[in-house]
Amino acid sequence: MCTFALVMETFRTIIPIKKTWDLTHADRILTMGSCFADRMSDVLMQSGFRVEHNPFGVLYNPMSVVKALETLWYNIPFRDEDVFEYQGCYASFMHHTSFSGRDKDEVLKRIRMRTAQASQALHQADCLMITFGTSWVYALAETGKIVANCHKLPDYYFVRRRLDVAEIVEYYSEFLEVVFREKPDLKILMTVSPIRHFKDGAHENTLSKAVLHLAIEELCLRFPQVVYFPAYELLCDDLRDYRFYDEDMLHPNSQALRYIWEAFSQFAFDKNTKDLIHQLQQIHKAMQHKPLRPGDEAYVRFAQKNLAAIAMLQLAHPELDLTEEQDFFKRILE
Repeated sequence: MCTFALVMETFRTIIPIKKTWDLTHADRILTMGSCFADRMSDVLMQSGFRVEHNPFGVLYNPMSVVKALETLWYNIPFRDEDVFEYQGCYASFMHHTSFSGRDKDEVLKRIRMRTAQASQALHQADCLMITFGTSWVYALAETGKIVANCHKLPDYYFVRRRLDVAEIVEYYSEFLEVVFREKPDLKILMTVSPIRHFKDGAHENTLSKAVLHLAIEELCLRFPQVVYFPAYELLCDDLRDYRFYDEDMLHPNSQALRYIWEAFSQFAFDKNTKDLIHQLQQIHKAMQHKPLRPGDEAYVRFAQKNLAAIAMLQLAHPELDLTEEQDFFKRILE
């Protein structure tokens, strides 16, 4: 029994994770990149962190991410001509389809509002988290400009190619040198999305991810403020089983995301931050509680108890913004 148990303990590839980074609730965070960045942002926000996430929508390739960051850093205005129309829908080649719409003025309004908000967030940020999804890009055939999203335009509008390591490193180095002159203490976390881009092809996906890993490695060597978190390895090498994937067999499921989050907690949080996260998660769990009788005395006491807990947390941690949580339980008492 003991021998068998010992063998089973080594029946997987364990990725050692140690405390490498320092993230607290006092830090202001901006996340950019693939849909994996969106998922991690959701968990961070549920854990009480101040996060501005993907202000251009989901971005998959490194070049679109850095162009978006430049737009935010230099506060480059978004012009009317930066929106195009196709089959009655207005869209931006710098943005995800979530910004598209039938009303051009409304599309421009949403883009400009989010850009202004995110520009301020970047300049105030203590931490920038970037997730690369693919090094395959689509460039407009007419201009050579790399697009963040093709918006289902015909193939002949674009030329498809793969970025190389030197190209990514050059663009990011130039941008980061400017940023670090103004914000030398900015912490940057980079990850490679573990979500495979099988539409590119199996081998092409492998080559693509390899380019991203090599580019990030070079940036980590050049800039001590840049660190890498092995989300890709945790899913693809440690878990390495389709039971940890959604039905599409590409995206990690909730169990896998919890596992990666636990590893991230070891990587970035000290004991005090972990304790605070636990308290905040208990409050969010209480917010999901569905009472049998919403107006009864027990539910009122339940709301009062949570309001008191929120007040104590706010007093002990003034860096937290618990307005949404307070309003939720106050509405119960109205």
